[in-house]
Amino acid sequence: MENNKNTGVLRQSKKEVLLFYCVECEELARKVAAQSQHITLQSINWRSFDDGFPNLYINNAHDIRGQHVAFLASFSSPAVIFEQLSVIYNLPRLFVASFTLVLPFFPTGSFERMEEEGDVATAFTMARILSNIPISRGGPTSLVIYDIHALQERFYFGDHVLPFFETGIPLLKQRLHQLPDAEKIVVAFPDDGAWKRFHKLLDHFPTVICTKVREGDKRIVRLKEGNPAGCHVVIVDDLVQSGGTLIECQKVLVAHGAAKVSAYVTHGVFPKRSWERFTRKNGEGSEKGFAFFWITDSCPQTVKAIENKAPFEVLSLAGSIADALQI
Repeated sequence: MENNKNTGVLRQSKKEVLLFYCVECEELARKVAAQSQHITLQSINWRSFDDGFPNLYINNAHDIRGQHVAFLASFSSPAVIFEQLSVIYNLPRLFVASFTLVLPFFPTGSFERMEEEGDVATAFTMARILSNIPISRGGPTSLVIYDIHALQERFYFGDHVLPFFETGIPLLKQRLHQLPDAEKIVVAFPDDGAWKRFHKLLDHFPTVICTKVREGDKRIVRLKEGNPAGCHVVIVDDLVQSGGTLIECQKVLVAHGAAKVSAYVTHGVFPKRSWERFTRKNGEGSEKGFAFFWITDSCPQTVKAIENKAPFEVLSLAGSIADALQI
């Protein structure tokens, strides 16, 4: 009888989560909901007044009272942040049992420090904004972020939110084990910062570390340690913007004998369509560039832009997000 009671407790331990989402994240939200029968999608009317300011409506607001509620956000530009914050600040006030904000990409994470008086550390500003999300009936907001740029940023958040820092590295490891040359994989870090962030998660792979050195007015990528010769080298970092560093790393690795080079970043930001630098021209093989370029779907606009374009391949965070919503 006792065993039956324990089994019943285990079966009831899964939360029923109502998942709202921004317009950009609709496809990812549907993938998340498909991962679990305990996640149900909800909708918001995203409209604007004639002056451009948001005219928003949360559908079925009365029905979410007493429920576990989550919101999937994408702060892809300053223009969309205000309307999403308006919803994020409102949902916990609707007498929900708990509130979780999933923000896969923390966009100002690379602006986390001051180098001289007058610099504005916008990572701290964003953390303060999110720290003021109202407390729900269940307590502080759970904030899920993937591969934040600097580890110290976890201390930027106040007591009204509980930051939960996840990583996309397990998705990469799973994909690497599927490759035919899995036994010849070497992981490369483009700088010491990437090594600090990820080396413990990838410690069973041989590693190569690159570094940037100043020569005159230029910063040149050099091989700091490790041997890439004859191997499939995978450069790992948290995000990519223009991609210049990755391209320079690829050249250095090939010059030191790498058989082929691929790249993984959790966040493919790629402003101004900079992903085009990595696409293969007609008839061009991987020996001229990257064999694979893996990104997650943390930046939905990029995912749409690079669809069916070699060498890009998307590793979805949907399963990981679904698991995080049960914590």
